[in-house]
Amino acid sequence: MDVSKRQVGDVTILDLKGKITIGSGDVQLRNAVQEVMNSGATKVLINMAGVSTIDSSGIGELVSAYTTATNRGARLKLVNLPAKVTDILTITQLITVFDVYDSEDAGIKSFG
Repeated sequence: MDVSKRQVGDVTILDLKGKITIGSGDVQLRNAVQEVMNSGATKVLINMAGVSTIDSSGIGELVSAYTTATNRGARLKLVNLPAKVTDILTITQLITVFDVYDSEDAGIKSFG
């Protein structure tokens, strides 16, 4: 999986591309979130438009990222979820935990 980072105002956006599965993407996601948190980011938007596959390990990393952000007083939100990811988050009821947006613009504006 590839992770690229960019800034829009005071919002840090992580663009994910590829698979978030055990041994392939889960560690990259964890490292990327740790890196932006360590750099002082408090508004993080994870763009999942390029995610092709996610498994339980990937879901676990998303939950871990959310918990890490919350514990540090930061906010982490998701945007552009592929249908498969939306289905998994709905089935696991995690869709109620995350703030999810359909467009990057809406996600950025949600930080206020």
